[in-house]
Amino acid sequence: MNATDTITTVIDPAELAELEGGRHAAPSGESDPAASAGRVGRTVTPQRGDLPIGPRRQVRGATLDDRFNLLGALAAAVAVAVLLFGWFTPMTGAVGWAVVAFVCFIGMYAFLVALRADRQEVADRVMTALLYSAGGVLLGALAFVVLYTVGRGIPAISHLNFFTETMGLAGPLDPLTAGGVLHAIVGTLIQIGIALAVTIPLGIATAVFLNEIGGRFARFVRTVSDAMTALPSIVAGLFVYAAVITLVTHERSGFAASLAISVMMLPIIIRASDVVLRLVAGNLREASYALGASRWRTVWHVVLPTARPGLVTAVILGTARGVGETSPVLLTSGVTAAMNLNPFSGPMISLPLQVFELVKSPEPNMIARGFGAAATLIFLVLLLFAIARLVGGRGPGQLSGRRRRAVAAASARDAQRIAERPARSAPAEPQHHPKEHPQ
Repeated sequence: MNATDTITTVIDPAELAELEGGRHAAPSGESDPAASAGRVGRTVTPQRGDLPIGPRRQVRGATLDDRFNLLGALAAAVAVAVLLFGWFTPMTGAVGWAVVAFVCFIGMYAFLVALRADRQEVADRVMTALLYSAGGVLLGALAFVVLYTVGRGIPAISHLNFFTETMGLAGPLDPLTAGGVLHAIVGTLIQIGIALAVTIPLGIATAVFLNEIGGRFARFVRTVSDAMTALPSIVAGLFVYAAVITLVTHERSGFAASLAISVMMLPIIIRASDVVLRLVAGNLREASYALGASRWRTVWHVVLPTARPGLVTAVILGTARGVGETSPVLLTSGVTAAMNLNPFSGPMISLPLQVFELVKSPEPNMIARGFGAAATLIFLVLLLFAIARLVGGRGPGQLSGRRRRAVAAASARDAQRIAERPARSAPAEPQHHPKEHPQ
């Protein structure tokens, strides 16, 4: 039986009269109401053809009418925008033309859909068009930023020395065949590595505390982490400069820059991990506790593996926030043109700070180096994201090839060990002595 089928009870009027007559009859037992009631209710299952079923809506794909409405609205919107900006009104500008054309497109599309559809389908189609348009705008803005940066930096990144040399022996007037940003790449990797080593365990542990332990102090911690999310980056740099550089190290270093980056990354990882851990089903925890596991074993073997893809996403968001920070690094790391592999001594420049320093120069070659460093930063972030996805992007229960082979080998060893185990001797059957019958 389908979901649209119903079960109805049909009562015959004659049988209903008979039941009423038996109900008012004398209690002599001439008519049995129970027997009559058994004949009254009949269950009837209607067939599909008997039910009024409207036309089925297509929620995926596009029909010929949808394509006609979309292309017709687009053509009408372009025509109206051209007439308004070229003939009827003194309006000018590409941005204004695009806005007017888009508004006309939405109105025309809603009108064309309303000719053959109801109100609900019109709202559905219009919202679908708005969502696709928003996605296209965001994708276009991202593509424009990437292509413009890479295009301006091609004169610099097209030379191999840009990735293998430093700016120690290159000046503002030197050609692009001399000097590079190797020291900034290494500095970025060292600083973000130290920041991840600090923020990943601290952020995930804090999120576990907020979800698994809770209490009054958890509310205070959640409030502080929410407030730190909106903390200006320059304030984080000033805090590390005043608390670490001025009082402890007395010099700018890569470690101080890593601490400033950690201050910016930590609230992002805490909040994202907190949301992800809330989505873990409580039945998994209850099943683990029912099997006798302790709280920390439940968290380590059940909760964290289940939320691993979401935790990787949280780390990616924190890395994206920290790797592009310039203000904290400007106050804490210092500027240098030479390679420095020691994060605890001496200034250590990073790619964002290198971009900031290079684009301030009036020389075209230095500006090209700055855009090349920005393009390198984009590629580095994409590489880090790809590595993070490969390391922890699998969902719960999805094993890698190496892990599957290890599990299969362990199962084979267990089967061989069970087969080679000597068979236990079966217990001897009790001997039954026949009872002696007296003769």
